[in-house]
Amino acid sequence: MRPARFGVRIRYILWNLMGLGLPLFMALIAIPGLLTRIGSERFGLLALAWGLIGYAGMLDLGIGRATTQRVSLLRNNAGENEIPDVVATAIRITTITGMIGMLIILLAALSGAYRFIHVETVPAGEIEVSMILLALALPMQAISATYRGVNEAYLNFRGINILRTALGVANFGAPYLVAMYTTEVYWLVATLVLSRFLALAIFRHLAYCCIFNNSPLARGKYIKRHAQNLLRFGGWFSITSIVGPIMVKADRFFVGVYVSATAVTLYVIPYEVTTQTLILAGALTTVIFPVVTNLLNKEPEQAMAVFHLWLARIVGVMFVVLSLLAYAMPTLLHLWVGERITEESVRVGQLLCVGVFFNTIGAMYFSLLHARGCVKQTAILHCIELPFYMVLLVYLIAEFGIIGCAVAWSIRATMDTLALILMSKKRN
Repeated sequence: MRPARFGVRIRYILWNLMGLGLPLFMALIAIPGLLTRIGSERFGLLALAWGLIGYAGMLDLGIGRATTQRVSLLRNNAGENEIPDVVATAIRITTITGMIGMLIILLAALSGAYRFIHVETVPAGEIEVSMILLALALPMQAISATYRGVNEAYLNFRGINILRTALGVANFGAPYLVAMYTTEVYWLVATLVLSRFLALAIFRHLAYCCIFNNSPLARGKYIKRHAQNLLRFGGWFSITSIVGPIMVKADRFFVGVYVSATAVTLYVIPYEVTTQTLILAGALTTVIFPVVTNLLNKEPEQAMAVFHLWLARIVGVMFVVLSLLAYAMPTLLHLWVGERITEESVRVGQLLCVGVFFNTIGAMYFSLLHARGCVKQTAILHCIELPFYMVLLVYLIAEFGIIGCAVAWSIRATMDTLALILMSKKRN
């Protein structure tokens, strides 16, 4: 098989759009039915489970991202025979970190941490069992992130996104099917765990197909030198991997603690509608990272030309999309979930449109800085942002409820983007 030529190709972006977009349509179909069958409180708990599952992918502590960067640099040069060892080393590390994450959630479940979530009709034992099941998914998510990183380095966006589509459909469709027979939360969560197990097996198969089809290499082994290289990059990125998702996902947990599980539902519905537009940015930045990484090593001027061209394109597209979405938000939400939605939820969605626009720009500069190896700088930035954001989030939620939560999220996204742009210019 001929190695793929590095470049931002439309088909890569289209595959990413499919992988990110089709699950959205499944969500549009499944969520109203889920709300009807299981009620707002149980749906709020399921939304928290989705949030924890999403965060679990970051338990690889940056090794997946480091693997993408390292394999991208090694491809098509004299160091290509080191790739299997890099991958084997990365998997060893992420297995350990995933197991640690699993133990933390198990201990939290057994110690009764779930009691901090205000519920009225859901038994405590139901939530406890759900947390234990979620803990089992954490190692699978961590390891899957690394195998996905290998596929991205080989530009195997077709394979990644066929699997991502299936996983996304299962994420919403499987709980909906189960809800036809039972509303107990742990059965709904069990479908998420099963789908992650299947995804891990397929991601692993795709990764090794990429490696061994592109060159006749032997299977790798753990090498201390590679671990040091991966951890040097991933160590700083691991801070972003932990802090970043906290800042992105903490909003719903704070709403659950300071308001109610029902309020989580009222916030999450417009949040999901608005942030799903980030699939456009995600489809591009996933391609930009390995492509710019490879070009910076050979043709830095071309790398920057490619970056600025696609930055201008995504900014224009997102401005139009988010402006239309903000205008149509009342109609869209009422058509989607009917009378369950409130005017407060509509305002949340409109406010988040501003944050999502700036988040798109920030995501592009974030990828550029990491392609340059500037993971330390972004990690320090997020550590500085975190305490200020937490204080702002708690204060605005306490004062204004879910509206305040949306304002805090958008302020954080805007300030983060401005800081990333300044860091990028200083690097030049």
